[in-house]
Amino acid sequence: MKKLLAATAVTALTAGTAFAGGHAEEIKLGVILGFTGPIESLTPQMASGAELAMAEVTESGALLGGAKVTPVRADSTCIDAGAATAAAERLITGDGVKGIMGADCSGVTGAILANVAVANGVVMISPSATSPALSTAEDNGLFFRTAPSDARQGVVMAEILLEQGIKEVAVTYTNNDYGKGLADSFEAAYTERGGKVTINAAHEDGKADYSAEVGALASAGGDRLVVAGYVDQGGSGVVRAAIDSGAFDTFHFPDGMISDVLESRFGSEIDGSTGQHPGTDSPGAAKFAEIVGDAFDASSPFTPESYDAAALIMLAMQAAGSSDPAVYKDHVLHVANAPGEPIYPGELAKALKIIAEGGDVDYVGGTAVELIGPGESAGNYRQIEMKGGEISTVQYR
Repeated sequence: MKKLLAATAVTALTAGTAFAGGHAEEIKLGVILGFTGPIESLTPQMASGAELAMAEVTESGALLGGAKVTPVRADSTCIDAGAATAAAERLITGDGVKGIMGADCSGVTGAILANVAVANGVVMISPSATSPALSTAEDNGLFFRTAPSDARQGVVMAEILLEQGIKEVAVTYTNNDYGKGLADSFEAAYTERGGKVTINAAHEDGKADYSAEVGALASAGGDRLVVAGYVDQGGSGVVRAAIDSGAFDTFHFPDGMISDVLESRFGSEIDGSTGQHPGTDSPGAAKFAEIVGDAFDASSPFTPESYDAAALIMLAMQAAGSSDPAVYKDHVLHVANAPGEPIYPGELAKALKIIAEGGDVDYVGGTAVELIGPGESAGNYRQIEMKGGEISTVQYR
């Protein structure tokens, strides 16, 4: 963070002059994430990633003649569609945001999109909503995501397990759009490749006791338990019950289960467990880690995706010459993909200048951004393993 601030000191002075003249626009961007709820251990880093991009652009003084970008946070809760919708309404009608970085979990993201974003014509770029159903949602060209669909994650999960010789698994998933979509995607990919799912059963979040669920999973059997849940909610409860009962001692964790909470809650108890979450070892990932420094955990799931989501909104505004979502929505794919000058984290001022001079940019960002189909990430994944009580990287896919 200190390196970024030092590098932008001169351009910040330029921005200050513009503000003093009273002509600069203040652009508010919503940051709607589950600051409470089942992934609350992930969202502080995600918000910090998005807000880092906003600070970088503000300090550059290069957006739309010196605009200041102000983040406005709101709590999606991750699971309460009504609360998330109300929060999004407040961002748009009360705070006047010109775009939304978020939401996070698939169910609330779909609710906000259908009930708020489309109705008000506001762009949303989610860093973490992965349900395959969002690929075909009616969005009027307003919705994008820097995270890949779980149609892709299901294939990656199947490949990892089969490469390790795991040919039979039990599956438990959180009973919502994210969990069901991922569980179904995984089962289809796994069985198509010769694996066997002994049981594919939902669990509810918020319970104190998961012994009944674990009993059913244990009766079905399997070489490993796949837990498509939330690390700050029922997913961890299922893991604890499985360990305590001796039903399973190794697990496979998709993205909603991977955070440092795994290390603090279970440590070496789950050594040998595996998993994956969106991630890349591209040059942009290293550059993102460099500009973050020790300000927050740059490797936390969906954190670089959050920086990239915010960056794309602002670069699209510059390309459109407007902060009006109805205008800049048509420029998101253009700035995200080739052709153009490759742009990495810490280079947003450079990108804004190129665009202002009539040039093209190809935003690579911290996650090797390439938006395909309806405007979603093509998908790269970090494969992890629990070893010595810690999360370690095995490879990138």
